[in-house]
Amino acid sequence: MSTRNNTISQGIDWTIVWLYAILVSIGILCIFMVEYRTDTNWLQTFLGGKTNYSKQLIFAGICTIVATFILLTDSKLFTALANLMYVFGILLMLATFVVGKNISGSKSWIPIGGGFNLQPAELCKIFTALALAKFLSRQETDFSKLKSQLIAGLIAVAPAALSIMQHELGLALVYSAFLVAMYREGLPAQILIFGSSFAVLVIATLIVEPNILALTLTIIAAILIFLVRKQNRKNKRPVLLIVVLWLLCVGTQRFAVPYIFNNVLECYQSTRIYSMVGKEYDCSKNKKSERKAGEKAARKPDDYNVRQSKIAIGSGGLTGRGFLKGTQTRGKYVPEQHTDFIFTSLGEAFGFIGCVLFLGIYLFMLYRIVRMAERQRSTFSRVYAYSVASIMFFHIAVNVSMTIGLFPIVGIPLPLVSYGGSSLLTFTILIFILLRLDADRQMVLR
Repeated sequence: MSTRNNTISQGIDWTIVWLYAILVSIGILCIFMVEYRTDTNWLQTFLGGKTNYSKQLIFAGICTIVATFILLTDSKLFTALANLMYVFGILLMLATFVVGKNISGSKSWIPIGGGFNLQPAELCKIFTALALAKFLSRQETDFSKLKSQLIAGLIAVAPAALSIMQHELGLALVYSAFLVAMYREGLPAQILIFGSSFAVLVIATLIVEPNILALTLTIIAAILIFLVRKQNRKNKRPVLLIVVLWLLCVGTQRFAVPYIFNNVLECYQSTRIYSMVGKEYDCSKNKKSERKAGEKAARKPDDYNVRQSKIAIGSGGLTGRGFLKGTQTRGKYVPEQHTDFIFTSLGEAFGFIGCVLFLGIYLFMLYRIVRMAERQRSTFSRVYAYSVASIMFFHIAVNVSMTIGLFPIVGIPLPLVSYGGSSLLTFTILIFILLRLDADRQMVLR
């Protein structure tokens, strides 16, 4: 076992550090583009701490201090405190139900003074990644056993369930990204296939008329039974399995999906998902809308958000309108353009070429992280690295798809770019813990 590096620079993948710095700088630049007014002194507004871009600069400074502290930390500390930090994260999420602040309909923020708020669901992604890595790296963990798979799943599901209770559906979905790390460690592919099939069935339920979809499922089941019976008439287990799957599919299509959309999801959430597939959702069916007057109009602002986002990105053309020349984003036509829709400012200012180069930075970073994951000796470090890569990929894919209308609006920030201290701090800690673990990759951590 090698001894720990004595300086902060030894063993650190500085390419990742530079990519991190570039993305944070792009984020501050994009926030500046949508908020700066020509009749103000840009230097004073940057140093004043009152604008969002000046606040993001302060967040970046705080994150630099945190990153430096992490790089000076012993890697063994993360394995030793992984479970304790996970419990702390869950307790923080529970605390939001008592002392939480309601922002945009979500009671998932804890005020910490000075106008700043902490979102425990963001930080809990770090703790979940560490706890999952800790569990899978234990010598006694046999991930081929169902019990271990269920425990690993529960580690990811617990904070996701709390996020749903806080009306943070987007953050809850992020926790599904941990399936990638589990799959790398031996999670059966059948589970991923089952999950993907369920997603396809839900989409088909929204698009296809109920009776036609039920008839289609029945015909498919009948054909499969005929083929199975023709090959082996004595073995009835495959036939029974097909019948059970048919019942599950029809039951999901007929009862489970409508119940979720009408009783579990808020009206605006159901509306967003329906609008993604070009359908209108009737809020009169939603039980939760009965106590919220005016929620029938939820579809209009959602359509407006996406429509304005598409206009802004499309107006950028091939090369963009130029720095501080965007009419849509600077005119504040795009709602939440400094947070969830920050990608629109980039698209309008720098066009298709700028977006491709920007996404290329993300892809290169993800490639470096996956390479980093595969060179780890320790299972703990490898699982954590894949968790970081999958979380970042999920955020990037969903956020960009959301701004161009390919995914419902779920409130997921663009990593290191969207405005927000909790989000920037979370991704900073995720990345720099990984860099610290990679610097000590010759150590076997458990």
